[in-house]
Amino acid sequence: MYYPTTRLLTVLELLQAHARLSGAELARRLEVDPRTIRRYVTMLQDLGIPVEAERGRHGGYRLRPGYKLPPLLFTEEEALAVTLGLVSARRLGLAAAAPAVEGALAKLERVLPETVRERVRAIQDTIGFTLPAVEPASADSATLAMLGEATRREQRVWLRYRSWSGQESERLVDPYGLVFHRGRWYLAGHDHRRGGVRVFRVDRVLAAELRAESFERPDGFDPVAHVQRSLASVPWGREVEVVLETTLAEARQRVPSTVAVLAEGDGGVVLRAQASDLGAAARSLVALGWRFTVRRPPELRDELRRLAAEIATLADE
Repeated sequence: MYYPTTRLLTVLELLQAHARLSGAELARRLEVDPRTIRRYVTMLQDLGIPVEAERGRHGGYRLRPGYKLPPLLFTEEEALAVTLGLVSARRLGLAAAAPAVEGALAKLERVLPETVRERVRAIQDTIGFTLPAVEPASADSATLAMLGEATRREQRVWLRYRSWSGQESERLVDPYGLVFHRGRWYLAGHDHRRGGVRVFRVDRVLAAELRAESFERPDGFDPVAHVQRSLASVPWGREVEVVLETTLAEARQRVPSTVAVLAEGDGGVVLRAQASDLGAAARSLVALGWRFTVRRPPELRDELRRLAAEIATLADE
């Protein structure tokens, strides 16, 4: 349903939060055309709110410097959107500190009108998730915020870091991006000590400082894809390598990037992964439904023969 008053207040909120926004950016955020934005701005000016228009190629809209509005109440849609975000963050372990979510929900309830408050409570009490609950990430909120700021500004950071073995070291890192994956926060960036792009678990960062040196992030770098590839190649079990008789596009649809590394090869797609249970690996490969050739380890072939015998026995019963 269309609510012009809500759209008008959203424009005002955005102008309060940003020093300047172009008409095109406002139109994109509100999903309207630039002409509608000009009409909203005129309506705000008619209400006595000093919205200034800057003309030219880099022009836009801004509130007169020094002008402050009193805090605005949430609309019902905004309150529900914030509540859903907070409840989902708590469920997925996305919040670095669980008390922060509870505190934000409590503050939200205090400023809402009674009718809206009851609907928000109903959402909290009745919402369900198909994903299992995840323990909140143990990363420090201040460290996360600082790393996010450094990433956005493209500023180098100094880290005191503890490895999985407990060894501590100091690192100079160009942060390329923060990634949340399965209940943990990861930082992808160029490690000057190792001379390459590395992935750091943020909960293992013991101390972090923002440095004055700047850097340029590589064009096209995808932090999420890099973290997924790195986690899939961590040596935590037996190395498995098979050639799937399919295309790379089809393999990527069925094999998560966090489970295995896929690459085009002679005769198909080369799948490389780690497996602590070769029997489970054999069942997973058969379940994919493609013919494949085992390169290593040879014990995986034994597990496949054992699985084939079990299936044959079940078929004869």
